[in-house]
Amino acid sequence: MEKLNTLTDIILSRRSSKPATFNGNRIEDTEIETLLNLAHWAPTHGRTEPWRFKVYAGEGVTKFCEAHAALYKTNTDPEVFTTAKFESLQKLGSQTSHIIGVYMQRQVPAKIPLVEEIAATAAAMQNILLGAEALGISALWSTGGMTHHPALKSFWGLAEEDVVMGLLYLGYTNEPAAAGKRNGTASEKTEWIK
Repeated sequence: MEKLNTLTDIILSRRSSKPATFNGNRIEDTEIETLLNLAHWAPTHGRTEPWRFKVYAGEGVTKFCEAHAALYKTNTDPEVFTTAKFESLQKLGSQTSHIIGVYMQRQVPAKIPLVEEIAATAAAMQNILLGAEALGISALWSTGGMTHHPALKSFWGLAEEDVVMGLLYLGYTNEPAAAGKRNGTASEKTEWIK
């Protein structure tokens, strides 16, 4: 029961924290490695372990944010391009300790349904988020910017069948966590068949 209580506390306490609230303090690389090891124990059909990570640390964070902003500028129709979004993408790393780019690497030949490989990678990401909460690390799972644009896949040298799942921005914040919110209850979303 003690393990369940600890797990429940971590799950119910986890919140997304925007990089703008980060305070610039750095996470030890060993803690990031701990989170990646937790991710590696996500469920995976056929042990394909499709999750892959690109970890940006130190100057790598700034370089990635500049490259991300450049991808946005180069690949966005001038009619919808905004300087505000461009500058926001550039600045996302200013107080961020690490950014983990996460993608699902499709097994070739594909023996497991795509949805299961995506789900396994999402489970790996959740393990990182829960581990971060347990370590007092603030995190944001972002799918903004160019995350789902082919330009980012190309930038990372991914195969066409690979899927970018998101960017995990990690750091520390001095701001208190917001209260948790859900639309309705678990029981309202559940049908019991006996």
